[in-house]
Amino acid sequence: MMALARTVTILAVLDATHAYAADIGYLAPPGVPAKEFPSPQRPVAQIVSPSRSGEEHRDSLDEAGEIARLLELKPGMTVGDVGAGSGYHTVRLSPLVGPTGSVVAEDVTRDYLIELARRTERLGLTNVKFALGEPHDPRLPASSLDATILVHMYHEIAQPFAFLYNLAPALKRGARVGIVDIEGPTSKHGTPIELLRCELSAVGYREIATHQLAGDGGYLAVFSPPEEASRKSPRDIVACGDRGTR
Repeated sequence: MMALARTVTILAVLDATHAYAADIGYLAPPGVPAKEFPSPQRPVAQIVSPSRSGEEHRDSLDEAGEIARLLELKPGMTVGDVGAGSGYHTVRLSPLVGPTGSVVAEDVTRDYLIELARRTERLGLTNVKFALGEPHDPRLPASSLDATILVHMYHEIAQPFAFLYNLAPALKRGARVGIVDIEGPTSKHGTPIELLRCELSAVGYREIATHQLAGDGGYLAVFSPPEEASRKSPRDIVACGDRGTR
């Protein structure tokens, strides 16, 4: 009898997982293929965890609040959490943007998004959408985002020039891109700020400001995306050289 109960429980969990998985997919057609862009001239860090550090520690630094204030995130906005992982920022942005806004949690790892979908359901968050992406393409709808954040994950993007190029159409006019990372080699899960500036500039993004975050939170670099009319051709993008990236 107990074995039967365990079997029923396992089947119920599998059914729930399949249901979540069925609702998670690409939100937009594919963009420009990765082969059209140069490869980065520096190491790419492996994805090793859905979270950088413990949430209590991050809360003690007011990481989410500080980023939201510096990016001027407000109710009614649609904000992308690119590389959402375990959803630390997703679940904190959801009440901030409120019922008239939404959060788009994007990740290339479907299992992370399935777990995050369960988490948002438990918390009763109804304004979160889930988007599966590719290493070179976030696959987000055109002109859908008022702002987007990439938190401690830029160094894990295998094709940064293609990714940034394909991200640009998803950003509305006047949108802001906030990238959080630490000053350190990409091979050790950091991104030197000069390298970040070079790679984004190569795709046509313009730096607006750079802020040092509290504690060990690293920096927040804020960029505006290239205008559609002035976007470079992929073949005109030149990869940045080695800038303290080892």
